[in-house]
Amino acid sequence: MSLARNVDLLRRLPRPDQRLDQRPDQRLDGLRLPDFGAGADGSNSLQEVTGFGDNPGALRMFAFVPAQLQKPRALVVVLHGCGQTAAAYDLGAGWSTLARHYGFALVMPEQQRINNGNTCFNWFNPEDTARDSGEARSIREMIAHMVQTHRIDPRRIYISGLSAGGGMTSVMLATYPEVFAAGAVIAGLPYGIASNLREALDGMFHSPARPERELGDFVRRASNHRGPWPKMSVWHGSADRTVNPGNANEIVKQWLDLHDLPMTPMAETNVDGYPRQAWWNKDGETLVESYAITGMAHGTPLGLADNEQRYGVEGAFLIEAGISSSYHIAKFFGLTGWIHDASKAEARPVPARSPAPHLARTIRAKVAEDKAEPTRDQGRGFDLGQVITRALTAAGLMK
Repeated sequence: MSLARNVDLLRRLPRPDQRLDQRPDQRLDGLRLPDFGAGADGSNSLQEVTGFGDNPGALRMFAFVPAQLQKPRALVVVLHGCGQTAAAYDLGAGWSTLARHYGFALVMPEQQRINNGNTCFNWFNPEDTARDSGEARSIREMIAHMVQTHRIDPRRIYISGLSAGGGMTSVMLATYPEVFAAGAVIAGLPYGIASNLREALDGMFHSPARPERELGDFVRRASNHRGPWPKMSVWHGSADRTVNPGNANEIVKQWLDLHDLPMTPMAETNVDGYPRQAWWNKDGETLVESYAITGMAHGTPLGLADNEQRYGVEGAFLIEAGISSSYHIAKFFGLTGWIHDASKAEARPVPARSPAPHLARTIRAKVAEDKAEPTRDQGRGFDLGQVITRALTAAGLMK
């Protein structure tokens, strides 16, 4: 559900005599909100890495390396969205579960509040979006550390991100195109369209159309690289009110220009009920693809993968849509042809985790519980707006 629809649903709740209190341990009057810190098997898969190299962007580095890696060894860089942490996005999008199942390494940079109050990657700040500068340089150093420490094949490095993390994915693909074989942007923005907050907001909300050549030149000016360029996968919900869906088309235009491909799709297919457009080179290799998740709000689409497995858990900006974007992105990267100990995995299934509680349903249930106990704290007033604000703040949806 979109944030707007959640708030609208909350406003329709009956007015009880009591209010819900948010406590420091993130409980709403005794009801615990979802914990996003653990992996799919109940343990925290990500481990923090310090001393990985220069860190001018002051980011934190988290990594996961499964016991067995496919050969040649591959690495996926995953960038979380605003208000999220590396662990929250890992659990929600299911990347460490994918990495364990298919045998690739994972690095998840994490933003700090000292850099951005909403923990957004600064995809529009010139100091953080230039080659060998700021946050872009920090992420590049993390990649170099993983390559050296875990003997990653330099030809098998990929990157994906959501929202501001999607914008930063565009930054990394533009400033270090020689590093990446492919990238995927979810509800993000093209590189070069903003150099300050005002331009960033204009791009997010309005997504003004630009000529494809201009968009391509933004990337060409970001480095001395002249090709070959990384492959690109673009995902966006058609009902996104946070980042205008027009940005998906602008990203596609940007990378079609770089790959010297026509604007008209070479194929239009339907994948798990959603339209997918694709463009390929003369050898038949898909270089650019675009998924439009019709009716979906701002977030990462979740669902069953082709192998009937589920990667990820619903949460803030992690939306059940009937299609597993993380799986399809890993497939686009060429990482799903190898399975670690498939027979053993079937014999020892991973314990299932309960899905994260739906925020609106959680509060509705709690309000009903409070109404059933009218004798408690009779004198305390109830402010529904305050309830909504506190609940969304506790869930990380508001600051």
